[in-house]
Amino acid sequence: MKRLLILIVGGLLWQTTWASSALITNFQTAVQQPAQQNNHHVLSTEITEADDTTRADTVTIPIVDKPDPLGAESRVYKRRLDSLTKQIPLDYNEYVQSYINIYARNKEEMGRVIGLTKYYFPIYEKAFHDAGIPDEIKYLSIVESKLDPYAVSRVGATGPWQFMFTTAKVYGLAIDKFVDDRRDPIQASYAAARYLKESFNEFGDWLLAIASYNCGTSNVERAIRKSGGARDFWTIRKYLPAETRNYVPAFIAMAYVMNCYDHLNIIPRECGFSIKTDTVLVNKFIPLSTIAKVLETDLKVITNLNPAYRKQVINGTDGAPRRLVIPQVDNEKFGALFSALNDSNATVSYASYRDDNAAERPRIHKVRRGETLNQIADNYGLEVQDLKVWNHLHGNKCKPGQKLKLSGHAVENVYASVGKHHKNHITYKVKTGDTLSGIADRFDASVASIRELNGLKKGRLQPGMKIRI
Repeated sequence: MKRLLILIVGGLLWQTTWASSALITNFQTAVQQPAQQNNHHVLSTEITEADDTTRADTVTIPIVDKPDPLGAESRVYKRRLDSLTKQIPLDYNEYVQSYINIYARNKEEMGRVIGLTKYYFPIYEKAFHDAGIPDEIKYLSIVESKLDPYAVSRVGATGPWQFMFTTAKVYGLAIDKFVDDRRDPIQASYAAARYLKESFNEFGDWLLAIASYNCGTSNVERAIRKSGGARDFWTIRKYLPAETRNYVPAFIAMAYVMNCYDHLNIIPRECGFSIKTDTVLVNKFIPLSTIAKVLETDLKVITNLNPAYRKQVINGTDGAPRRLVIPQVDNEKFGALFSALNDSNATVSYASYRDDNAAERPRIHKVRRGETLNQIADNYGLEVQDLKVWNHLHGNKCKPGQKLKLSGHAVENVYASVGKHHKNHITYKVKTGDTLSGIADRFDASVASIRELNGLKKGRLQPGMKIRI
């Protein structure tokens, strides 16, 4: 059966007819838009007081309690930052200078990051342009992860934009045994753009929106209340968590370093992998190793361009095609690639050292003395963050004798649609048109339980009110 394959090749839209069930139709802009978006049940959520760590702890930012004093060149630094300012105010003070100094001392690392921006920044810029948010927010990803799609924080925040498991689900990022879209720079960029735009719409200030990306909107709201209603980062800074106080100065400093690196004697490095790419949507399972072999390139090149595939296997289907990014190649290698995609006899081997077949995995694990969550996750081929979400764990510790769920089947549909959860409930902000029955259906709850939990004697809801579910 013939199908129409639409490719983005060298920035141009190409259409070719191929006899293949592995090639996808109706593909418009896959190279710089999410291949699939789970827009159902994406809610306007609120982070509860007890669970602000859901957004916090992306990377460990050095805490500056005593900032470096401003030197004789402070006016030069300020003038350069002023020249870079567009929509987001890039204020200059001793805290910003301290982070400029910190980054400037790591010249080798900053040179490597500058090389990586040649690949990642065009992706970010496209996502931000589509979302209508400032271009300069792209520097935030360096503060978050140093542009490493495999970066994982100590509490499980993952990818270049450091999404936690539950937040990622809320913003439509797929996470299962085959993929983790938090690692996909395209998917994650669109999700980050949505988060930041929603925060800006709430606070009306980009620095406050950026602060909320680190500590959550409820912490920013609390700081605003404590300050007497101020909506300026530097005014409410002292009321924010310690890491967030330094997060915004670090962002401003990074904007300076990425634009003025030559004044800091930082030498840009090469990107390390192809920055000229082609994109194909695939609706079958095929190993990345097969793609690398067909294109006569190193497997690492292909995995660097496709970091979301946890088993190094594209898990495309007719209903949910997946994106494959490859280095730009000549027509001969394209033909070989299409032949490989059309090979109905091809076998799929997983790049995993363990069998992740859930049918063979017990549903419950009883913690033994000396075991850690990391060890248990490794033994069963799971993610630590999955264990924490399935078992409502807010820390990284488990106790001997504790019984842990090893599957998310019972809660997966709920986590795909809820906001941040607080022990046994989540907090939802009522929107215009919401009804109790509609909210109950959406969260697999009962109207009676919502009424009881919130002390609602009548069924009327007011837009903006917060209810627990």
